[in-house]
Amino acid sequence: MSHRSTKKLASFLTFLIVTCFASVAFADEGTKMAVAANSGLIALGASLGLGIAALGGALGQGRAAATALDGIARNPGAADKIRGPMILGLALIESLVIYALIVAFLLLGKIG
Repeated sequence: MSHRSTKKLASFLTFLIVTCFASVAFADEGTKMAVAANSGLIALGASLGLGIAALGGALGQGRAAATALDGIARNPGAADKIRGPMILGLALIESLVIYALIVAFLLLGKIG
């Protein structure tokens, strides 16, 4: 595929995406009925999103802790220099999971 045809395809796909989602951007009261009809999908999306975020956060925290403990085991004198950044990293990872929890609550608030 040539560079020119790739640009044309990307332009067409961008146009298609914009035109498909323009109706969602300018929606009015009809969206309340659509939300009610899709409440099961919203609940499923919220629960799957939170589960994936928790899984990713747990994997990230486990890897960060394992790497930090490996570094401390190799050089016990550097424990103080490793512990602070590790705790900061764990807090930032956890904040992303909490952000996913807030988004899940907002999605579930649309159902009720």
